[in-house]
This record gives sequence, C-alpha cells and structure tokens, in this order.
Amino acid sequence: MRKKLLQGLAVGLCATALALGLWAAGWLDRLEWLSWDARVQLLARPGPATGGIRLILLDQNSLDWGKEQGYGWPWPRTIYQRVVDYCRRQGAASIMFDVVFTEPSAYGVEDDLTFAAAISNAGMFAGTVVLGSDVGSETAWPEFAHAPEALKGPAPEWLARAAMPTAAFPTPEIAAAAARLGNVQATPDPDGIFRRVRPFVLFDGRPVPALGAASFLAARRDSLPVFEPGGVRLGSRHVPVGPDGGAILRYRGPISVYSNHNAAAVVRSQLAYEEGVAPLIPGSNVYAGCHVVFGFTAPGLYDLRPTPVNRKGVYPGLGIQATLLDNLLSGDFMRAAQTPAAAALIVLFGVLWGLAASACRNARETVAAFLIALPIPALAALWAYARGWWLPFAAPEAATALALVGAVLVNYATEGRQKRFIKGAFQQYLNEDVIRQLLQDPGRLKLGGEMRTLSIFFSDLQGFTSISEGLNPEQLISLMNEYLTAMTDIIQEEGGTLDKYEGDAIIAFWNAPLAQDDHAVRAVRAALRCQAKLADMRPGLAQRLNRDLFMRIGLNTGPVVVGNMGSHKRFNYTIMGDAANLASRLEGINKQFGSFTLISEAVRDAVGGAFPVREISRVAVVGRKAPIRVFEPMLPPDFEARRADLDAFAGALKSFYRGDFAAARAAFEKLRDGDPVSGAYARKCRALEAEQPASWDGVWVMTEK
Repeated sequence: MRKKLLQGLAVGLCATALALGLWAAGWLDRLEWLSWDARVQLLARPGPATGGIRLILLDQNSLDWGKEQGYGWPWPRTIYQRVVDYCRRQGAASIMFDVVFTEPSAYGVEDDLTFAAAISNAGMFAGTVVLGSDVGSETAWPEFAHAPEALKGPAPEWLARAAMPTAAFPTPEIAAAAARLGNVQATPDPDGIFRRVRPFVLFDGRPVPALGAASFLAARRDSLPVFEPGGVRLGSRHVPVGPDGGAILRYRGPISVYSNHNAAAVVRSQLAYEEGVAPLIPGSNVYAGCHVVFGFTAPGLYDLRPTPVNRKGVYPGLGIQATLLDNLLSGDFMRAAQTPAAAALIVLFGVLWGLAASACRNARETVAAFLIALPIPALAALWAYARGWWLPFAAPEAATALALVGAVLVNYATEGRQKRFIKGAFQQYLNEDVIRQLLQDPGRLKLGGEMRTLSIFFSDLQGFTSISEGLNPEQLISLMNEYLTAMTDIIQEEGGTLDKYEGDAIIAFWNAPLAQDDHAVRAVRAALRCQAKLADMRPGLAQRLNRDLFMRIGLNTGPVVVGNMGSHKRFNYTIMGDAANLASRLEGINKQFGSFTLISEAVRDAVGGAFPVREISRVAVVGRKAPIRVFEPMLPPDFEARRADLDAFAGALKSFYRGDFAAARAAFEKLRDGDPVSGAYARKCRALEAEQPASWDGVWVMTEK
C-alpha cells in the first residue's frame, strides 16, 4: 500500500504540473470559456433589480413603422425627443441611450436642439438622460460636455491599463444637455464573446464610466466612484475587476428577461398622449421608478453581439449595458477566484485522484473512480457560480483526467506483469471465476508461504493398479482424462484449488489463495458431488473396463503451510503440514472400513449442521499417536432413507467402544448386508473376541496407510 501511495502521489504531481503548465500557457482558455458559457446558460436567473429595468428596442418593426411615416434612416431626433418625453411622463428613474449622436442631425440644428431640450427637461423632472460616447479622434475632454471629476492621485494599475487615448462625443447641443456621458465600447474575450465590461476607462486623466455605470451614477448622485486596487466602489456597491479592468458580468438570461417595448410603440403612445387619445401602451406608470435602456435590435443596425447567453451573436448590445446596470443595482457581480486558490484546487484534484486511481484494484473500481472524479470539477464550478464565483473548470478537469489516465497507465504497466504472473501461476489450479477475482484484487493474494487453516481433499481410485494393467496406453489416458476432468470441474466449481494429480489421485484444498469462510462446507459438498458424479459415470465406465470404478476420499481441516514451493525457476502452489498428511491417511483408511468418504472431527465441527454424518470410528492412524474420530458425511435425503439402520449402527458402535464385542458383533452382523462398514466391524469384533485386548479404549489402531 505504501508503494501504491507513493506511485499515486507521483502520478498526481505529474498530472498537476502538466495541468498547471497548460493553464498558465493559455491552452485551456477556450475550454474554460465554453464551460463558463454553459454555466451561464444553465444557471442564469433574474436578480433583485432585474424587474426595475425596462428596454426600449429599436427593432425591425420600428424601422418599418418609420418608413411608413416617411422617416428615412437615421431618424430625426424629434422621435428620440418623444421617447424621452414619454419616459419622463412615466416617472422613469433614468434613461440610457446606447446610441452615439456624434453627427449633426440631417434635419438641421433645430432637430438637435429639440432633442437637447427634451433631455434637459427630463433631467429637471423625472431623472437623468445618459448618452454614449465612443472611440474617435478627440484627445481631450471637450468644454461643452459634462466632464467627470479628474482622478486625485495615481490611478490603480487596472485603470491605467484601461486607458482610452481618443474618444468621440455627441454633438455639442446634445452633449451639453446630458446628465452624464458613458462609454459604449465593450471588449470581447479573445474568442469574440462578451463576458466582461470595463466599468471605467481612463481618458484625458478622467475616469469615464461605462454606459451602464453612468446611468447608475446619474440616478444615485451620492455614489461617487472610489478606485481601489481590486476594483471600484460606487457608494455601497463594489465592482471587482481583473488585471485588465474588466468586470465579469452576471447575465440574467436571454434579453427577454427584461420587460421591453419596441420604439415605435413608445413613440406612438407619446403622440397619442399629445393628441389626447388612448396610448398604444396602456397605463400611466409603466416605467415609474425604472431605469430605461434604449438601443438597437434591428439586424440591419449591426448592434448584435455574441454573449454567453447566446454565442451566435443575436444578443443586442444594449443588453450588455443593461446587465452592467443590473449588476450594479443588485450588487452581485461575478468574482474571479484568486490565482493561488485556483492553483491549490488544481493541485488538490491532481494529487487526490492520482492517489485514488492508483489505489483501484480492478476495472470496476477504476470505472467508478472515473465516474465519480470527472464530474466533480464541473459540480464545483457550478456550486461556485451559484455563489458568485468564477472557479476554473478546465484546469482542475485537466488535472483530474490526466491523473486518472496516468494512474491507469502506470497501474497497467506495473500490475499487468503481476496479473500475467498470477494468471500463469494459477490457471492450472483454479477455475476462471477465482482467477478473475485474483486479477481484480491481487491484494487478496499473498504469494510465498503462509500458515493458514485449510480444508484438504485427497482422493484415490480403488484398485487402479489392476485396472491400468488391463488397458493399453491410449485407453488409460482416455479414461484418466475423462475421470479427472469430471472430478476437477466439480472441485473448481466449489471454489477449490487443485494442488496436483498423482496418477489417479487428486489433491485439492479450500481457503487459499482466496479466503473462504465456508471452506469446510465447500469441501464436503465437492466430495459428495464427486461421488455422485462417479456413480452416474459408473455404468458407462463398467462397459469399457468390465468392472465398477469406485473412489475413496479423505477430508481434513487444519493448519498447513501453503504457497509457492520449489526452485526459483520452477515451483508449484502447494501445501505442507500434518493436517495434509491426516487427510491422506483418512483417504487410505477407507479401505479398512469399506467406506468411500471419510472426514475428520475437525471437518465435522467446521460444517456444523450443513450435512448429516455418522460416526465411523475412533482411529489411530499410522504416524500419529493421538486417536481421532472419523465420520462419514451424507446428503440429507440419503441420511433420512437410512435413519433406522444408522441408529442401529450408532448403538452397535457404543457397544464396541465399551468393549462389549459380542453385543456389538451381533448388532453389526444384522447390518452387514447393506453396509460394508458394519461388515468390517463384525470381522473386527470376532477378532477381538478371539483375542481379548489387555486394555481397551475403543480405538481402532490402523497398521497400514
């Protein structure tokens, strides 16, 4: 595990370093921008001030109406005058024109003066009118326009970067009437999408507000700007900005999120009011207390912009300024996560998922790691957005993906050899399911020798030597392959490990290399299934051999050493120990009793009540001084069918243990015809009657293996 952790740490650090490099080089920017736009589209919602903003849209319908009235483009400014008069009469808090009136009216100076008078009247009665300024040829603030207060002291670094060397202004008549002038220019990100707006730019030593900020300041004349290193404070509102002076806008959704009317409807409503008839827009306070934004949406007027809300360039430019105003009124600008915090997050994800993926032990865990890890940077970014933060997604996602892929590759390179070794070493001993478990979790395998309690299986064919002498080599090999295949399949189906074949003998065990809580039950069930399978095969084999084929099995449970044993170049996964020797002895003493399956008392205790058994004897096997009790396991239906005889056998065995050999012999002789074990006891009792032992402890001493 320590090696795994070090490996995962190395993978995570490499993934982190690569992700940080890609992030610093800007190669992840486009993915980051796309992900930001997806966040905006998913989570954009109206803000506290959204309902207090109204839009007047000069759309295609308005242009068509103007043509019907005989107005060419550009419109006479008396039309805009009626827009101002309507908003003033409705009680609007401010009127923002996302229009730059830099050229004198084609209808003469009186047209400009009429519009200027309406602007002045609006300033006196209903609020303020804000007009746009643009990039142009002026290098100094003109005397006829209301100039913002000059900076006192040096400009913050971000404001100095946001310098505008030249500007264009409305005509003198109009500029002089406006409460404030605002900058209508917005700069897109390198991919052409408008995500940010500079709330102030520096021109002629003066901070010029963006149009939306100018409208806010005009309506709240006490909110003088205070410039700070990280942004600008307008009264109680703080606008966080980046190094280039751009503030991240919190878009509210499509432009339809703001209540709006087209310009023709507003102008016609004002004309109706002047004529004393019902207006097209019903109500006398539709714009009361609201901030009004006027701008172009007709496709031919070329003021449509690509934004996160709509990347295809059909979002009107006035919506950008309206969003800036909305964010100011609501006080909820988006903030960019600080670089150290973002870098720490990238390191965290890279190292965390490098460690986690390196610890995965199989394909299922690896897939789970991918499914869990990959969405987390996106979920973190969405969570941060909901709380007003632009948390990077692309770089943490890159660190996560690189860490996961790197860990998989390293695991494949390092564990692939281990898995190939495991498969090569165990495919002869274990079934495919067990091998698959080992490959999925190599940590469950302890290579080399270890002491472990196993259930051990020994089997041998009765009279195999004489059988083999009657067959030619081809017949013998065919017989053994058929027999060994059938028995081995059952052993492996029960989760057993094949140790080896010794001629016709099979040696197997349970509870290694994989731990099995029910290893004794599996071993007994395998033995009974093997006997049942051989019984099914017996008629067919008898036709080929001219004799019946029987198998003897011995089972014992106990501690042995299990592991790879042999030379450095050639070894077997096998067992050694007294418990294995006892299993072999139990297989052999079947010959003394005429039985075919014997288990030790340790096996009987381990299986509990899983299988009924009958006690066969207390025996002292060759090579062991201490006697043991041995039992014959049965399937429940077989046990019930023989219950009467088995009860009689148990009574006879008690007499045998007491040394009452005459009574025991009499009882055993009644059972001998249907039970070879009873026949063996009857013969043993006669021998003991003929030569009474000097002392008797009920133990049948075996004299051969």
